[in-house]
This record gives sequence, structure tokens and C-alpha cells, in this order.
Amino acid sequence: MQNPNQPAKSTPLALWKWASIIILIYVFIAGWIVPLKPGIIRVTPDKAAAGKQTVFEVEGYNTFFMKEGGQLRAWLRLKKDTVLQAQAVEVIDDRRVNVVFYIPSVFPMRQDAYPLSLVLDHPTDGSSVLPNAVFISPAAEPDSAEMSLWYKDKIGSIHTQAGIRYPFRNILAETIRNTYFHVPMWFSMIFLFGISAWYSLRYYRRGELMDDQKSTAFIKVGLVFGLLGLITGMLWAKNTWNAYWSWDVKQNMSAIALLIYAALMVLRTSIDDEMQRARLSAGYNMFAFMLLIPLLFIIPRMTDSLHPGNGGNPAMGGEDLDNTMRMVFYPAVLGWILLGIWISQLVYRTDVLKRKQ
Repeated sequence: MQNPNQPAKSTPLALWKWASIIILIYVFIAGWIVPLKPGIIRVTPDKAAAGKQTVFEVEGYNTFFMKEGGQLRAWLRLKKDTVLQAQAVEVIDDRRVNVVFYIPSVFPMRQDAYPLSLVLDHPTDGSSVLPNAVFISPAAEPDSAEMSLWYKDKIGSIHTQAGIRYPFRNILAETIRNTYFHVPMWFSMIFLFGISAWYSLRYYRRGELMDDQKSTAFIKVGLVFGLLGLITGMLWAKNTWNAYWSWDVKQNMSAIALLIYAALMVLRTSIDDEMQRARLSAGYNMFAFMLLIPLLFIIPRMTDSLHPGNGGNPAMGGEDLDNTMRMVFYPAVLGWILLGIWISQLVYRTDVLKRKQ
């Protein structure tokens, strides 16, 4: 039996807490060090007329066009098997290249404008694609004899780049690394709010103030994660949407969700009786958590939205999250959630000590 006069032995750090630390160290290292694949930043001009020869200047990212003697090939793709190969390719430097195309005056289908994707292939850089790189306006007098030009060339013998790299997305560029922080912050917030709601339900069943205190601790930490998710999202929006706050439906609903939980914390400070505060907080908390589902996952999908995963914009698919990114993204979600639970436990213990003073 331990002598009460002797100091208590320190409790070893739980295995899952060590796991959260190791996982997040891995996320920070892999998230920042692994380079992006070569890609295409822009094509100038981005508009041209059919039936004319046009010179396009292409600006690359993480590219090495000068290597391998400038062996660069280029295509403009209308559909999967409907392509035009460049008539000439002039490498200016590792980042810039001029490509010459003749755009036929006739197209396989009729449209007001024809978006063409640019495809580059290089022995060192591998292949790069810029969707909708050029928009072609129809010719005034189409020549049906030029229809065969669309089917003369094929994209083949594509090179692949060795090594582990993250995908390059024209709009996102280096900010794609924010995927490992912004998205897991929101997942962690929802998870922490869910645990908080469970403790509120448990309080109604058992009537123990300990459950109310634990519920409050998880709300506090969930709010912090939500604010971090909002801030990282605003920084991302500035880079991709050119504004920190665009009044997008996803931004608005996220802010409303955080305000609902912030109002709960204000409500708690206005009630002195512990039992009454716990009862009101438990009911409010469970109702607030049920509101998260429509606010974050239903309403944004019912209207137009710039945010991925809403308003018809895809998210978490192969275009945004390839297998290389998944190797970091899923551990990031787990690591941030475990860290949130750990911090919530510390907040709960701190609040208990404050009440004993």
C-alpha cells in the first residue's frame, strides 16, 4: 500500500497519445517536404480562333524542359481520342515553351466555344495536363475537309515520372498541402462535438455533473479546431477565390455552426446553478450537434457553391486526392482527432482543479 506522504507516481503517456504525436510529426514532415509533380500554370493566349495557326506560350511549374535535349511533345485535346499534335515546339527555358498549333476550322460537334486541354509529355517531367487551357471560337467558314485533322494524331508513349510526388493542380499549386490541415480540422471539430453530445446524453441518463464538465471541455476544444479550420479555409480561399470571405454558402453555414456553439458557452456563463446549467446545456448541445448535419452537409449541396464537395463541385476524388496524398491525409485526420481528444482531457482536468480551489 502506497504511503500517502509519498508523491504519486507519474502516469506513463498512453500509447494513443504517443501515436498522435508520431502521426502529426509524420504529417508535418511529409506534408511539407514531398514536392509537387510538374504541371502547367498558364497558357497565353487562352483564346484563339478556329482555322488559324496560333503560337501558345506555356508556363510550367517544377518543370525541366531543357533536359533531355528539349524532347517535349504537346497536344491539344478536345475529347479522349480527339487531339491535335503541335506542329512545332520551341523550348525557351526550363519553365517556358512555345508550341505552335493549327486549329482546324471545323469541329466534330457544334458549340459556341470549344474548350481544349493542353497535354505535355517530357522524358524527365513525365506528362502534364491543363484542363480547358484554351477556348476556341468557331470559324466563320468551316472547311469540312479539315475534319480528318482531329483524328490524325494520337497521344501515345507517355512518360511517367519516378518518385513520390503530390499532384499539381493549376489553381491550388503549393496550397494543396493545406489539405492536411484545413480538412482534418473540420473532421476533428465534428468528432469532438459528437463526443460532447454523447456526454450530454449521458448526463441526462445519469445526472452526474462530471459528464457535463467533460461535455463542456470537448466543446471548448471543438471550437478551437473549428476556428482553426475557418482560418485555414480563409487563407486557402484568398489564394484560390481571391478573397478571404466570399459569402459562399459553405463559409456561411460553417460560421453559423460555430456561432451556435459559441452561444452555448455564453449561455453557460449566465446561469449560476450548476444543475440547471448542466440540464440546459445538455439539451442545447444535443440540438446543436443535430444542426451540424444540415448546416455543413445538406444545405451547401442544395445551392451553388465554390467549395469542393458542394454545389456540384467534386471533392476527395482522384482529381484532388490521389493515392500519394491519401498516405498523408488519412493519418492527418486520425492524428488531429487524437490530439483533440488529448487536449479535451487536459482541459477537463484543468477545469476540475479550478473548481476545487
